[in-house]
Amino acid sequence: MKFLDQAKIYIRSGNGGGGSVSFRREKFIPNGGPDGGDGGKGGDVWITAMDGLNTLIDYRYQQHFKAQTGHHGQGRQMHGGKGEDIILKVPVGTQVLDEDKETVLLDMDRAGMTELLLRGGNGGWGNTRFKGPQNQAPTYANPGQEGQERWIWLRLKLIADIGLAGLPNAGKSTFLSAASAAKPKIADYPFTTLTPNLGMVDLSPSERFVIADIPGLIEGASEGAGLGTRFLGHVERSASLIHLIDGTQEDVVEAYRIIRGELDAYGEGLSDKTEILALNKIDALSPEEREEKAAALAEAAGRRPMLVSGVSGEGVTELLRAAWNEVRKTRGELSPFEQSDDDDGVETPGGWQP
Repeated sequence: MKFLDQAKIYIRSGNGGGGSVSFRREKFIPNGGPDGGDGGKGGDVWITAMDGLNTLIDYRYQQHFKAQTGHHGQGRQMHGGKGEDIILKVPVGTQVLDEDKETVLLDMDRAGMTELLLRGGNGGWGNTRFKGPQNQAPTYANPGQEGQERWIWLRLKLIADIGLAGLPNAGKSTFLSAASAAKPKIADYPFTTLTPNLGMVDLSPSERFVIADIPGLIEGASEGAGLGTRFLGHVERSASLIHLIDGTQEDVVEAYRIIRGELDAYGEGLSDKTEILALNKIDALSPEEREEKAAALAEAAGRRPMLVSGVSGEGVTELLRAAWNEVRKTRGELSPFEQSDDDDGVETPGGWQP
């Protein structure tokens, strides 16, 4: 299934049904009079967040959604039925934006969350409603009210416990495939990952969390360069970040500063998230190179990075354990005593400025 994280759609609620103009005329029944029924209410437009969905691809092939018009009233004071509602099913984490693509109308951040987008028009009154001492035989009825319509944007921001950040070709997809059952595309060229990938990490039956592989960032991403800010939004909802640095490149410190600078420039609380720093691809480094680059990163970041290799699996479990501790902190499952014992090598950046 293709990944789609934004879509523009047109929605319209149903018109109300028209009231009926009718008169009761039956043999042997005097004083018949008006008996037109009311029209039914138009259908509403609802939106609900569904578990099990992780893409907006359904809204690529259908962009127009219209609720049903209410049924018209009939004689013998029979009122029309309500029009059928439209329910838009979206993944958890979907935001509803106005047509300007900036104003957030709704944030569907909980499974089962259901909200009304547009209300259907009221049904019109039948001529029975207008009878009175001075108008005993009204020959008119109200039409139904018009429904509402608008264009909206749907924008998905993945909800993951941990987000993977790093420059292109930092080994994020390889790490995700080693840490979970996800099978992202892996190749030896930059920008292999063009859409976010989600993986479920199973450390044990009771230790499970979701990790998201975000497409590689480059310098200037916060201003729209490369893949731009489109995928930075997926990191917003992550509790913590794993920052992977490609250990095979010459200047690991510059790689670290580029990503930190882009996260800080983007804002939205990304710079305040707990960061687990990891030097990746250590299988291709000699012991001397590992120590040299780890020391350089430690000096720049103020803490020593963890050493991992998505290819050989070295250090992967330890890194996932550190990530699991951060997830537990976010969920409120760790006591202060446990937190003090598990914080080695994991700090929230605050002293360094890009």
